[in-house]
Amino acid sequence: MRKGKKRARVKSAFEWLDSLVFAVVAVVLLFTFLFRTIGVEGSSMEPTLSNGDRLIVSHLFRQPRRGDIVVIVQPESETPAIIKRVIAVEGQTVDIRFDTGAVWVDGQLLEETYISEPTHMKRDVEFPVTVPDGCVFVMGDNRNRSLDSRDSSIGMVDNRYILGKAVFRLFPLKEFGTIE
Repeated sequence: MRKGKKRARVKSAFEWLDSLVFAVVAVVLLFTFLFRTIGVEGSSMEPTLSNGDRLIVSHLFRQPRRGDIVVIVQPESETPAIIKRVIAVEGQTVDIRFDTGAVWVDGQLLEETYISEPTHMKRDVEFPVTVPDGCVFVMGDNRNRSLDSRDSSIGMVDNRYILGKAVFRLFPLKEFGTIE
């Protein structure tokens, strides 16, 4: 009778170990091929995202759309990645009226409830500008404290440099949930 209990315990331990290994492998595969986590650095996306936020970024999104928050890698930069909002996609024309702070895409004023303040900070890109094929025009939500497509050092972002779309905030816990 004693051997039977010992075998049952060993079998139970192996079942738990098997389940644990399966779960770890599943999580590793998910975060390798489907998702990754990334931290927000800086204030360029306030009030939507804050310094220190941890996000889940999906690799499986279709072409970027206006309004998406994307993570961009910059191959020739010391900064590993930046997080910005897509304002316009290929073929669209962006015009910014810095005196009023208004952003227009294809002649329509954007309703930007997510920004911290109107866009008054001008950089070295002249407007209006049309987004070339395979690229997007991006800006931070904290417009007057964001280095983005208004500056030629960022410029139009090639879609190949978009790492993924930010879809979920993990941290801080009080902000836990989807990102808009």
